[in-house]
Amino acid sequence: MPMWSSIALVASASAFVPRPTTTTTGRLGAFSDPGFCDGLPGSLPPTGQWDPLGLTEGRSSGEIRRYREAETQHGRVAMLAVVGFLVAESYHPLFADVKGPAIDHLTQVRKEYPAFFEIGALFIGVLETNRALQGWAFPDSRRVVNTLKDDYYPGDVGFDPLGLKPQDKDEFDAMVTRELQNGRLAMIAMMGFFSESLLPDSVPLL
Repeated sequence: MPMWSSIALVASASAFVPRPTTTTTGRLGAFSDPGFCDGLPGSLPPTGQWDPLGLTEGRSSGEIRRYREAETQHGRVAMLAVVGFLVAESYHPLFADVKGPAIDHLTQVRKEYPAFFEIGALFIGVLETNRALQGWAFPDSRRVVNTLKDDYYPGDVGFDPLGLKPQDKDEFDAMVTRELQNGRLAMIAMMGFFSESLLPDSVPLL
């Protein structure tokens, strides 16, 4: 996958990042719609209430919040993956002898440094355990199995070492929306990277 085209794709992400606004629409601010997706931020013009498959129709507040939790976490992983794809193809910060297309790097790492995967799995397990303790209700009955805590905001696992989380409600909604938009774009970008890497010329721009 040509590096210049990958960089161009990521650079275009700035066109999709919503700009903060001082106008509000009711209590929930300019980035949310009280009648859509349980009032969570992320609803923006021109798409507005974008749910063409009707995945949120008839869903409870708990189910919608669980969907948002999944979307947020997958978006974060995708953003890290995009950076990893672009950086590692020109310079691998951990393994200097891992080279070639990024799609093959994990195979090379698994072959040359098998312990890395076990350490990585342990690290991921610690992170996921913390997320479960932070956000998920203890399944002491069938009623609360696979249920988020009532006071848990989807995606807010308490990790903010730089203190970037705004205290103002509208500013917080704006930041959440920016994260969602970048995460959504990153998930689409990763699908393009995978497709082009496994099926050459399947993505015209890459």
